[in-house]
Amino acid sequence: QAKYLAQIILVGAQVVGRAFMRALRQEFAGPVSPASQAAADARGRAERPQSAAASRIIGISLQEAQQILNVSSLNPEEIQKNYDHLFKVNDKSVGGSFYLQSKVVRAKERLDEELRIQAKGDKEKGRKAET
Repeated sequence: QAKYLAQIILVGAQVVGRAFMRALRQEFAGPVSPASQAAADARGRAERPQSAAASRIIGISLQEAQQILNVSSLNPEEIQKNYDHLFKVNDKSVGGSFYLQSKVVRAKERLDEELRIQAKGDKEKGRKAET
């Protein structure tokens, strides 16, 4: 009987472990429901092609990134200031949340990518004006 009880406990722990890992993967992967995927696709179509590609790769839209970092414009100084503050406030050593801290990092990555895309576009416009 003890052998069967141990097997039941082991199988139950495995099932719970798998469910927990699946939930963690879904949490870090972001929205996957058909409605949220359709909304993400619509946002992607509204943005410029490179910007939409960056949203898909990083997994966060430009608007979401601006909301997370509480910035209204793509001002590098303001972005960096808000990022530093939110990263420090959400540090696990001061009782913050790793999940929120990772959201802040992803938002900063998305805004940095958008700044890079804009700089590249401005450079290309400058070349076209010369010719």
